[in-house]
Amino acid sequence: MATEPSSDTAETATAEEQLTAELKEANDKYIRLYAEFDNYKRRVAKERLELMQTAGKDIMASLLPLIDDFDRALKAMETATEVDTIKEGISLVSHKLKNTLAQKGLKAMESIGKPFDPELQEAITSVPVPDEDQKGKVIDEIEKGYYLHDKVLRHAKVVVGN
Repeated sequence: MATEPSSDTAETATAEEQLTAELKEANDKYIRLYAEFDNYKRRVAKERLELMQTAGKDIMASLLPLIDDFDRALKAMETATEVDTIKEGISLVSHKLKNTLAQKGLKAMESIGKPFDPELQEAITSVPVPDEDQKGKVIDEIEKGYYLHDKVLRHAKVVVGN
C-alpha cells in the first residue's frame, strides 16, 4: 500500500508540472499577443497621424500654380497703366482657382430664389418682401455656401424674405 500513495503523488506531480507548463505557454502566448496588438495600435496611430498631416498635400500642390499666377498679377499691377488688363488677369486667375477647386470636389451652393433650408443655410436676417411668392425664400446671399463631395462644407449665410 505504500507504493500506491507515492504513485498518486507522482501522477499529481506530473499533472501539476503539465498544468504549470500549459500555464506558462498560455501566458507566453498572451504576452506575445498583447505586444503584437500594442505594436499594431502604435503603427495605426502613426499611419493616421501621417495621413492627417499629408491629407491636404494634393490640394496644396494643385494650388501652387495659382499662387504663381497671383504673384505675376501683383507684379503686373505695379507697372500696369490700364485697369482693364488687370481686371481681365484677375478674372482669369479667379476662374482658374474655381476650376481647380471644383476638380477637387468643391461645389458652390445655389441659394438665391430657393426656399430657405436650415440644413444648408444660416439665416442672417429676414426682410419684408412685397411679393407673397418670395416669403420663406432666400432673397440675398451674404456668404456663399459650399459642398465638398456632396457634403456641406460651409453653410450659406442668407437673407430670407418675410
